Amino acid sequence: MTSSLKNYFDDFFLSVYQAARLIKDTVKDLKFVKKELPLIIDQIYLIGIYSLPLVLITALSTGMVMALQFGVGLARFGGTAYVPRLVTVSILREMGPVFTSLMLAARISAGLAAEIGSMVVTQQVDALYALGSSPIRKVVLPRVVATFISVPLLCMIANLIAIGGVVIIGENQLQLDPGFIMSKVIEGFTMDNFASGFGKTFVFGLIIAFSACFWGLRVTEGTREVGIATTKAVVTASVLILICDFLLTKLFMVIF
Repeated sequence: MTSSLKNYFDDFFLSVYQAARLIKDTVKDLKFVKKELPLIIDQIYLIGIYSLPLVLITALSTGMVMALQFGVGLARFGGTAYVPRLVTVSILREMGPVFTSLMLAARISAGLAAEIGSMVVTQQVDALYALGSSPIRKVVLPRVVATFISVPLLCMIANLIAIGGVVIIGENQLQLDPGFIMSKVIEGFTMDNFASGFGKTFVFGLIIAFSACFWGLRVTEGTREVGIATTKAVVTASVLILICDFLLTKLFMVIF
């Protein structure tokens, strides 16, 4: 039992060290961003455009469900009129960025980890070493930069769609005046509320990308390990997003 626990902690600290090295090497290769621009654009298309339907469905459902739940709960106290502003603030600060990032973690982390893991298994990464090129520059950097750009943009779109869901429910289910709903939505759509949620998405994007690249590169042999790496990438990204959400919320409370 003691030996097993020791091996677990040894593996954990080794993983942390290797992740730190991966981040360090990626930051060092940022000077090659312009040269790798075609690869970055391809990844933005694959990550951003292909994730758009998932983001739209998630955001619209989240906005409509939150408006309906708050509407039913506050109706008992005559507080239906507070629903548009309350839900708008909740979406901008927490629900929009977190829910969208978790859904993107499931899709992007799984896809990137499986892709990179397959490249390792089929010795494409070894081929880059043999050709004198850097896998960090050719494989990791484009995906990290593309995710860093795509996730905030997708979360911004998700916020707007979710608020659209609030408007739909407010008008059709809660019987609120459309002009009143829009005035309350605009009232809640302040720069502080927007920035506190939007600022988190850059960190979430880096978490998603580095989790996928790290576990993908740790694959050694066999397709079974590709599946395991994919699962670990999604779990790692999701857990870190939730932990960082709390820490960033506390930080933005101080700033804003």
